[in-house]
Amino acid sequence: MNKIVLYVEEAYDELVHKVSWPTWAELQQSAIVVLVAAVILALLILSMDLVSQYGSMFIYTLIHGKPPVQ
Repeated sequence: MNKIVLYVEEAYDELVHKVSWPTWAELQQSAIVVLVAAVILALLILSMDLVSQYGSMFIYTLIHGKPPVQ
């Protein structure tokens, strides 16, 4: 039981006194960076999806002479 109490005390001490928590401004800046990166990644995936969709339809039309039935 002493080991568990010691562990909790050391964990609390580390979280309160040794961890460097970000300021509100740093947290906002990091959130904006993550949001921008997510939007860029989403647009990249969307463009790859559209290119493959229209590329596949173009190749299908070239081979069969008509667009695929959807």
